Amino acid sequence: MIDLHTHSTASDGTDTPAELINKALSQGITTLALTDHDSIDGWGQALQAHRQPLSLVLGAEVSTITSDGISVHILGLLFDGDNPHMQIMLNETRDQRIPRMRKMVELLTADGINVSMDDVMRAAPVGATVGRPHLADALVSLGIIKSRDEAFAELLSNGSKYYVENIAPTPEEAIAMIRKAGGVAVIAHPFASRRGQILTAESFSDLVKAGLNGIEVNHRDQDSSEQQSLDSIARELDLVVTGSSDYHGTGKLNSLGENVTHPAQWERLEAMADKRRVVIS
Repeated sequence: MIDLHTHSTASDGTDTPAELINKALSQGITTLALTDHDSIDGWGQALQAHRQPLSLVLGAEVSTITSDGISVHILGLLFDGDNPHMQIMLNETRDQRIPRMRKMVELLTADGINVSMDDVMRAAPVGATVGRPHLADALVSLGIIKSRDEAFAELLSNGSKYYVENIAPTPEEAIAMIRKAGGVAVIAHPFASRRGQILTAESFSDLVKAGLNGIEVNHRDQDSSEQQSLDSIARELDLVVTGSSDYHGTGKLNSLGENVTHPAQWERLEAMADKRRVVIS
């Protein structure tokens, strides 16, 4: 089983990178990608914990914003983690998350929802990339809501009055940077309408020009008709089709390996990187 989209405590997952590796091994995952939000801080621990027969793919999920203000996530896989320009993009995107979180907290408290930045920071593991899931965890711990899923369905959805946009690169900029760093770029859950505004089919042409390699078609936040549409787009544009869990641990319902990528599609995607970076031993 090949799962190309997972998160650890280096961003908003609840498993450490080592725990994630162990869980993948116990559940029969053969190839696992670690793709924390705007961060490669979990790579070191993942490398230390890695062992055969698991193949480890190092990457990151990059937050981007279109010129129309639509939030788009790009999975960067197999890029050179030492590339200085890639590091700058990730650091700048990650650094803006704190002022964004402060603004969301201010909006909530202005409406009488008593949560503070201290509450959010206590909910985030040390060194984690702070995001909405940690605000959700703080709201759960305070008894304001019951779960992360409830928070994202109501208070923290992209369409909520409390949502604040990221300051981030455009999808085209992120894709180009990932490719320049030797990696491959896959657009994550592009038709997940439950999350807010989505791209149109016409949007993909510009992303392909920027260097897009694949589309995450099989994902729990995209229904069967959305997946069929994305599969057709991928075939029309000759893009790789992936399926992934978007696993976050206990914070979300997503189960490790619930959606996977076909080995032939993964083989094709891996070959598009500038060198072999899959960790196999």
